Amino acid sequence: MDQLQLKRLIEDFLAEDIGTGDITTSTIFANAQMGEALFIAKEPFIAAGMKSVAAKVFTTLNPAIIITETADDGTHCAAGDVLFVAKGPVIDLLQAERVALNLVQRLSGIATLTARFVAAVSPLPIKIVDTRKTTPGLRVLEKYAVRVGGGHNHRFNLADGILIKDNHIAACGSIKEATKRARSQAPHTLKIEVEAENIAQVQECLACAVEIIMLDNMNPAQLREAVKIAKGKALLEASGGVNIDNIREIAESGIDLISIGALTHSAPAVDISMRLNTIN
Repeated sequence: MDQLQLKRLIEDFLAEDIGTGDITTSTIFANAQMGEALFIAKEPFIAAGMKSVAAKVFTTLNPAIIITETADDGTHCAAGDVLFVAKGPVIDLLQAERVALNLVQRLSGIATLTARFVAAVSPLPIKIVDTRKTTPGLRVLEKYAVRVGGGHNHRFNLADGILIKDNHIAACGSIKEATKRARSQAPHTLKIEVEAENIAQVQECLACAVEIIMLDNMNPAQLREAVKIAKGKALLEASGGVNIDNIREIAESGIDLISIGALTHSAPAVDISMRLNTIN
């Protein structure tokens, strides 16, 4: 992750949550009161962001907070496991609690769901990739969590690559015209990916020497046909309608990539709690 971007995000998240100050905590505890906060797993999951995100929430608020015992990214956690320990002023520990929990619960949920999809296609030579269906403001974090779960990233944003989809094609009139326009303006270093909804469009993509073809909502029989005519001529990406029950059959068609929006837009948050102990 870009550390400057991450720092700005965390500062914004803290400012949103704390506002002009934590009135509850500040009226109960003295500034000098020290404490120890433990993040504890309440269910099994794959940890993501304990050291790289949650710990930085605490130290961004107060650099004097000491973080120990952080669970490494990708660690398989069990209920009751201590994920990390933060020591510092009670006021700061409580002010950072919700932002840190919200983030790692979300990221660990994404990593856990991604790992399920990755395991479902193992050991086939195929990549599970995410999409741009991310929470606004959290994309850098959510795509990081996909990598923790063993997945791969698609485009980070619209500047990362050319992806000609159905509306581009409809507005241009054909795949041929859309790819012609894209090639005339794009630098030679960028590959062109085109969305195809049927085998005829796959053939049109091949005629246009498209480097990547996104096979949109095709059934397994169509996917196998696309592989038969296009394998070795273009990378093939299946997208749309993918779930944990059908992904194995999709992967066995012989395609190269499967993109899944659910990795980020539908991953359930995992259950983590913070237990605070005061230190005399």
